[in-house]
Amino acid sequence: MIRLWVRLVLRLRYLVVAGWVAAAVASALFLPGLGGSEDAELGGLVPADAQALAVERRSFDYFDLPLLSRAVVVQRDPDGLSAAEQRRVLERALRINTRQDELLSTVLFALPILNTGGVFPSSRERGTTAVTYLFYKPSASLHARAALADTYASRIERDGDALIGVTGATPARVAQLEAIEGALPLVELAPVLLIALVVGVTFRSLGAPLLTLATAAIAYLVAVGMIGWFGEQFELAIPREVEPVLVVLLLGVVTDYAVFFLSGVRRRLAAGAETLEAASETTRLVTPIVATAGLIVVCGTATLLVGRLEFFRAFGPGAALAVLVALVASLTFVPAALAIFGRLLFWPSLRRASLDEGEGRGISSLLASAVSRRPVALAVALVSVGLLGAVAAEARDAKLGFTLLTGLPDGSDVERALFAAGTGFEAGIVAPTMILVEGEGIGASRQELVELEERIERQPGVAGVIGPREQPEGVPRDVLLAPDAARYAVILAGDPLGGSALEHVRTLQDSLPGLLSASGLPEAWAGLAGDTALAAETVDSIVDDIKRIALAALLVNFLFLALFLRALVAPLYLLAASVLGLVAALGVTTLVFRELLGYGDITYYVPFAGAVLLLSLGSDYNLFVVGRIWQESARRPTREAIRVAAPRASGAITIAGVALAGSFAVLALVPLRPFRELALLMAVGVLIDTFLVRTLLVPSLIALFGEKGWWPGRRRPHAAGHG
Repeated sequence: MIRLWVRLVLRLRYLVVAGWVAAAVASALFLPGLGGSEDAELGGLVPADAQALAVERRSFDYFDLPLLSRAVVVQRDPDGLSAAEQRRVLERALRINTRQDELLSTVLFALPILNTGGVFPSSRERGTTAVTYLFYKPSASLHARAALADTYASRIERDGDALIGVTGATPARVAQLEAIEGALPLVELAPVLLIALVVGVTFRSLGAPLLTLATAAIAYLVAVGMIGWFGEQFELAIPREVEPVLVVLLLGVVTDYAVFFLSGVRRRLAAGAETLEAASETTRLVTPIVATAGLIVVCGTATLLVGRLEFFRAFGPGAALAVLVALVASLTFVPAALAIFGRLLFWPSLRRASLDEGEGRGISSLLASAVSRRPVALAVALVSVGLLGAVAAEARDAKLGFTLLTGLPDGSDVERALFAAGTGFEAGIVAPTMILVEGEGIGASRQELVELEERIERQPGVAGVIGPREQPEGVPRDVLLAPDAARYAVILAGDPLGGSALEHVRTLQDSLPGLLSASGLPEAWAGLAGDTALAAETVDSIVDDIKRIALAALLVNFLFLALFLRALVAPLYLLAASVLGLVAALGVTTLVFRELLGYGDITYYVPFAGAVLLLSLGSDYNLFVVGRIWQESARRPTREAIRVAAPRASGAITIAGVALAGSFAVLALVPLRPFRELALLMAVGVLIDTFLVRTLLVPSLIALFGEKGWWPGRRRPHAAGHG
């Protein structure tokens, strides 16, 4: 089958190259690109079936006005807002509420809060700060809401009334999207330059990087068009956070696979082979390894479909489709181009390159020879596992948070407004948590509801509560009280989307049944809504998802490794090495962001997206090493196979690993903390995999297990007994 594939690709090489170029042009002209999900403040980043969203919707069934706002205008003067400034805060809101401002007619309601006299719950200062909540008509889009908030803020700026800025989920989400959009050209350009540099310097030629980048460009255009088309057909909105990751993943994967073809062809050409012979023999040997490795990444990333989060459900198939296109391009376009251009791709250094590829030379050969001996292999394996385990232990301290507000570029208006609001009030003022209490006739139980409010105030992390106690007698009961429901606005201490706030909300949720009973409302039901409750539920669902995703990813990786190696033992220790490497990368990421940079938590989706990618790419690299050793061990003892195959594979793996790590590191150009966390996690993970796991640990494990690792398969009789 492989020989037939090789003959077909090389015989039709001109048609293959022309066909891919035509497909790329057609995709760019006729297929849609990546649109991105922009319709909601937390679009794609929270479960669509979250209970917090259901509670928020039920609140509308009881009350005429919403209680939760996701856009807050902040004013603050540390020397105190004047009486005139405070009066204008109220007047501006009144103009909105009485429909006197036509430009802001889509704003449903404006609610100003001042810390005058320090009487408002959670006030930390007196008379210094005002926050105005803006509530919108449901028809208003995300960008329209942000624009309306900016228009409202411009009124304050015009009057010179100590405007700080606009904060909350709406402006934060828009700021995220703008940061991603602005950084995307750099994210696309930087890995191209990096790959050109790494591949060009390694092969000391102009043609090798040109072929790699041409393959990447073709695969990118086709993949983006296909992802956009599938998204339209299946109404799958792809969050903007996905696009930069897909770009670097596709570029890195294409580089990995192209490097293996380039290395094999160059070595054979340097040994005197003809162009077609070199391309044919390399394609025959490399295709099974690259095909299996690519399918592992395709199926591994596709396992994200079992998650509840739209971010994963969009990223999974998007990444799988991108890698599949990259894989097919690498298996067809690259060997076809190599067969056409041959030695020209390695000009002017083909002769010099041959001097560097003699077996038994260099550090890689010395390492391979050393770890092929069992005593040395045991020592290397113990040291490697101990080192990785010590670093991995740091991952235990990782706390997951929702960095929507605090993950923006330093000095952003959203973050400055959040800090100002948290100075005059508690930071939780910008995103209160709503408690909805339901029960037949409960609106008449005012005394019990006030007692419940007082008990809620005493819960950990609660800085203040607004509820039925604050609603005067005799006013229309449509804000905090209804015949069969009551609402409370809970203001938390600290960042309302940080890890500590999420813990406090979970504690409050667990305590509510007991608080209801103790307040004389045992038959009532209570639920939480708001960004903090939604974030806590999202993180909890992610933790549940990862159990299913991890099991699916491990099974997929094990299955492909077992089928390729025709063994059951080797895939187990290879997967264990990959898992240890990715947990060590997570430990490094935790250590850097917690200890060195002082952040309290890591963005909730980063460890899980990174884990699936690193696990799949780790098995990918497993095959690059083990596949060559496996091929060699079919005709020589395992120890000798390690000495011969490991050095040959190590050069290509080093090039591929550096290029892939650099591609992922480029994500740090997006000035958002989640991208910088993912950039560090992926870059460190790939480097650990390249220089420690594949170079030292895996060859050591192969040497230690010897022929037992190939069970229940068998090597050739002359190879047995020499491990």
